[in-house]
Amino acid sequence: MSNPLLQDWNTPYGLPPFAQIEAAHFAPAFEAALAEHRAELDAIAHQGATPSFENTLATFDRSGRLLTRLEHLFYTLAASATSPELQAAQRALAAPLAAHGNAVYMHAELFKRVDALHAERQALGLSPEQLRLLERVHLDFVRAGAKLQGESQRRYAQVVERLAELHTLFAQNVLADESGYQLLLQGEDELAGLPDFVRAAARQAAVDRGLGEGVHAITLSRSHIVPFLTFSERRDLREQAWRAWVGRGETAGETDNRAVAQQILSLRNEQARLHGHACYADYALADTMAGTREAVQGLLTQVWEPAKAAAEGERQLLEGMMASMGHRFELQAWDWRFYAEKVRKARYELDEAEVKPYFPLDAMVQALFDCAGRLFGLRFVAKPEVAGYHADVKVYEVLGADGGLRGVFMQDNFARATKRSGAWMNALRWQARNAIGAIPVILNNNNFAKGAPGEPTLLSFDDARTLFHEFGHGLHGLLSNVEYERLSGTQVLRDFVELPSQLFEHWMSEPEVLKKHARHYQTGAVIPDALLAKLKAAELFNQGYETVRYTASALVDMAVHSLTDSQGPDITEFEAQTMSAYGLPAAIGMNHRLAHFQHLFAGSGYAAGYYVYMWAEVLDADGYEAFVEAGSPFDPTVAQALLNNIYASGNSREPREAYRAFRGRDAVVAPMLRGRGLLPA
Repeated sequence: MSNPLLQDWNTPYGLPPFAQIEAAHFAPAFEAALAEHRAELDAIAHQGATPSFENTLATFDRSGRLLTRLEHLFYTLAASATSPELQAAQRALAAPLAAHGNAVYMHAELFKRVDALHAERQALGLSPEQLRLLERVHLDFVRAGAKLQGESQRRYAQVVERLAELHTLFAQNVLADESGYQLLLQGEDELAGLPDFVRAAARQAAVDRGLGEGVHAITLSRSHIVPFLTFSERRDLREQAWRAWVGRGETAGETDNRAVAQQILSLRNEQARLHGHACYADYALADTMAGTREAVQGLLTQVWEPAKAAAEGERQLLEGMMASMGHRFELQAWDWRFYAEKVRKARYELDEAEVKPYFPLDAMVQALFDCAGRLFGLRFVAKPEVAGYHADVKVYEVLGADGGLRGVFMQDNFARATKRSGAWMNALRWQARNAIGAIPVILNNNNFAKGAPGEPTLLSFDDARTLFHEFGHGLHGLLSNVEYERLSGTQVLRDFVELPSQLFEHWMSEPEVLKKHARHYQTGAVIPDALLAKLKAAELFNQGYETVRYTASALVDMAVHSLTDSQGPDITEFEAQTMSAYGLPAAIGMNHRLAHFQHLFAGSGYAAGYYVYMWAEVLDADGYEAFVEAGSPFDPTVAQALLNNIYASGNSREPREAYRAFRGRDAVVAPMLRGRGLLPA
């Protein structure tokens, strides 16, 4: 009982006692939690009473409280504050935790009760949310192999357990490559072209890594590497940094992910075949809004050629800039951002170094909270006395329009070596009633480059958009108002989950929001109208490049998961062949190459699913038009409909039905295409 993970957490809001927790605590705690959950499931399965919604489905939803608590904490720390000891625990526990998942969803007597209720579901007199829970839980069992028999089910369990180990290994390899790299810059020659905010972030990174005086470090965090590629005048150093960035997971040695990804693809193919599907993409898409490869391919194809055409026009502008500067070499991938910034500055008189002082992180966080308050009546109260898992974490109490406690929000904004790259939302606790009475505890993680001591962290326009995006996910978790935990928050279909996040991005660029919150960090001056006009004019610049990069990654994802071979391919060769067939310009490249594509291989959530960002963009662009049509970005009637049907409903409603209830009709594609400059305005 000295293990804090097995004790009651008598802490503010029931948060974990982070300071007391050690990696060694997890293995014995999970052992106890797994045993407790198995006993609960056996009690449900073997009870004498006839199956009912309450004694089977509702009780199943309430089961495993200790295990759920541990899993949320474990995966939060593994992603955001890891250590060699925690990584070792993660590797050791991957297969046992996957085996427990198999034991849950292949529990024959438990599934028999769920299956019996599902067969009679229309005659049970269930509420819409109860019916939704029954249908979703039944499908969870089926997709996890509950209907497989004998050797097929045993083999399926082995596949799932091995995939869990490989997903963990893939993610840890990427983190090792990212945290192990640093491009050291010394002297004005190596810093040439870098504006003050890039230098300050690079100097702080060097300090954080214990490097000497006068040294600046460029890491593989996106908030370091993209500004460096954008501003550095040292083409040789840009190439070094770019090659390290795109080569993550593809270097020979212990962190090489090529064989790992190949094994994952082979096992996923086997998983799909055991379910009777020809390929993994068919299995993954069977439980999505898109439904089929043809639907996904149709959307991506609709965008691909117009995006390439737009990017070709951009390439010509860049080459014109190169000629004007007397640069005679061929445009390469490590050059694009550098010359794009030159063109943007010349064409729109817009300089990133002029923009960033108006976007200090603290002010943009207040912009998030202000928008959430105006739209949904939320209030965020800082709780500096409440500790998170790292000194960077800020904790907020979230109050509803009635003043009551609605949830807890934790924000972790800075890059560090013990944290995986990217930006994400996760939960330490989902909202639910169902005799659980849980208020949500929701986290946002970003990877911004921290400002120097005493100096603010300044965001780019894209950084600010990322901040709003993740907060949109956060609101999806905080505003959830459902009975059952399985239907709570972001636990929705994968191609619906990005709608609340991408929709919330729109408020970031609203002039009304910017005029209130985008103030110069030194003078307090409001962002000038002239600068806002420049930002608006430049909004579509380089969108061909960005759209090609995203769509290329989505196309490769669909292609590699559409293979029917039992053996996974050489991913480097397959990627090159696929992109050659689609005509990807080499100077543009992909958002994510397969060897470090964590969306696909650090877990299965986005496998055959990277398209979802564009699918959701169709919904979010069309959805935001409701506010445009109403004449205000904060129209109360539209905001209430958005809250009721999208943010609060979780997975308690079928997503097409939820969207129609909000918008009054199905979404149309045209607003998305216009928003990317691929259709006339």
